[in-house]
Amino acid sequence: MKAVESKWWLVDCQGQVLGRLASQVASILRGKHKTSFVPYMDMGDFVVVINAGRIRLTGGKLEKKVYVRHSGYPGGLKSVPAKELLDRHPERMIKAAVQGMLPKNKLAARVLRKLKVYPGQDHPHQAQQPELLRLRG
Repeated sequence: MKAVESKWWLVDCQGQVLGRLASQVASILRGKHKTSFVPYMDMGDFVVVINAGRIRLTGGKLEKKVYVRHSGYPGGLKSVPAKELLDRHPERMIKAAVQGMLPKNKLAARVLRKLKVYPGQDHPHQAQQPELLRLRG
């Protein structure tokens, strides 16, 4: 079997809606845009997401949405409102949205490693010469 060719894509989040961006990025990461796509292999491309701090949430999600995690210990429930997460760690918000749109299996963990998210304009992947990806919607 021959090796899969992976491209590098650059996505600018400025003004994009979180869910719409995440679904399109998840599709690119899985490789669903390729004619040689098979669901049991990692066929996807690398995606570099910049300007994560300028993502948009629609409706009242910025005030009402809460991100919850648990440490596994008694009383270890932590919750962070979306507004606070967007201010402190916007890259975590995008990773969580994309992860939710990937299948829940071992392949998803491998695919998620190809996602690189940065809160600002700068990223260390210039050498890979990522192509600018125009997202619909």
